[in-house]
Amino acid sequence: MNIEKIAKEFTDYAVDTQLPLEGIAIGDEKKIIYEQHFKPDLPRNIYSHTKSFTVTAAGIAISEGVLSLEERIVDVFPEYVPKNAPEMLQEIRLKHLMTMSSGFGKPYLMSADRRKGIGAPDYLKYILSRDILEEPGKHFVYSTADSILIGRMVERSTGQNLAYYMYQHIFKPLEIGFPIWENDMQGHPNGGGGMHLKLSSMMRLGQLYLAGGVWKKRRLVPQEWIDMASCKQIEVDMDNPGKEGYGYQFWIEPEIKGYQAAGSFGQVTAILPEAGFVVAVQCPERGDYDRVKKAVREMVIERLYL
Repeated sequence: MNIEKIAKEFTDYAVDTQLPLEGIAIGDEKKIIYEQHFKPDLPRNIYSHTKSFTVTAAGIAISEGVLSLEERIVDVFPEYVPKNAPEMLQEIRLKHLMTMSSGFGKPYLMSADRRKGIGAPDYLKYILSRDILEEPGKHFVYSTADSILIGRMVERSTGQNLAYYMYQHIFKPLEIGFPIWENDMQGHPNGGGGMHLKLSSMMRLGQLYLAGGVWKKRRLVPQEWIDMASCKQIEVDMDNPGKEGYGYQFWIEPEIKGYQAAGSFGQVTAILPEAGFVVAVQCPERGDYDRVKKAVREMVIERLYL
């Protein structure tokens, strides 16, 4: 396999067809093999790709014994439990938040809502006062609120700000640095979005997962966690074609024989365990990501399996 040839042919195609793409990188578990940028290489908003970083922090906290998949929201934040709270609120556990099956039944605190100030100034108070429409764990409903709750549970269980905890356990050892990151009005990093990273830093999380949680001979994340997070934990709805299911804040993608961390408009890291590669792209907010996705899959990912 000639990765340079694959990459050059894709790059030529991207230029010739004006593919709406900011950058693409291909790497294995240790290094970047190819990286091409079509605009200046600067940190950019990776949107919901942030979720996969946050859940990795939760996995580390679980391995430290300070958090559990069975942890209930009401036990972690008893002061936020409303009077006469519905019984189903008592049943929401960390594992339900990780699989977007909290039971709130609606997408809360998505980017457009946060920009309008919905939920401010106290996201926890806002989320836990919503109606519980479904039994927790039953149905997938994509909601940034679930990811925000994961981040807050990590903070409460570790006694540290989420960004600082992730700096110690993820950003610093991966040599990412300390990223710009959206915070709420109370100073809590948004566990569901708003992290700004360069392409090479964004994809490093995928390299860590490809390596089974080990980076430069140092174990950062347990292999057991990698296995659980990267396999299907719940079915997704028909509004997400091509996706087999959802793991722990990762999309399971049969078309690429792997799984993805993905953010709006095409901020994507695809982990391909069978091929032994990671492919990452960043795209502009205005563009046609479906075109990019098709081209990357057909011209790059599928050829990496040959």
